Amino acid sequence: MTFALPSSWNDARELFRRHETKIRFLLAGGLNTAFGLTSYPVFFFLLRPVQLHYMVVLAITQVTCIAFSYLTNKFLVFRTKGDYIRETSRFILFHASYFALNLAALPVLVEIVGLPPVWAQTIFAFAVIVTSYFWHSRITFAAKRSDDNDK
Repeated sequence: MTFALPSSWNDARELFRRHETKIRFLLAGGLNTAFGLTSYPVFFFLLRPVQLHYMVVLAITQVTCIAFSYLTNKFLVFRTKGDYIRETSRFILFHASYFALNLAALPVLVEIVGLPPVWAQTIFAFAVIVTSYFWHSRITFAAKRSDDNDK
């Protein structure tokens, strides 16, 4: 006697299978967000005895969070093997470009558009989240084309 799963269960499994990378991306994003939100206060208080300026602590936190995010995306989301230099450089290029854009956009959103800084940064962060999936899935962690292997 064979037990058949309800079609809705099979539909859910198929839906998960088709969107598995996107779901892993969202879960890793939650993990990266939690890590990022806790990192600055942790570094700030741990480094307090050294009396580092809060902007230096921000830079340390930013580097740490980008490295953590790279590792979660590489190993948990896209599950790629090797290609560390190519992937790391593309990952850093994305985040450095967005950081530069953020430095330009935030004052515009706050000073010209009139949004409160927290709301402006939240809107910008959502743009980063959405576009980062497309960048990382198609550029950073994309499989090498066969003609790339011939060079």
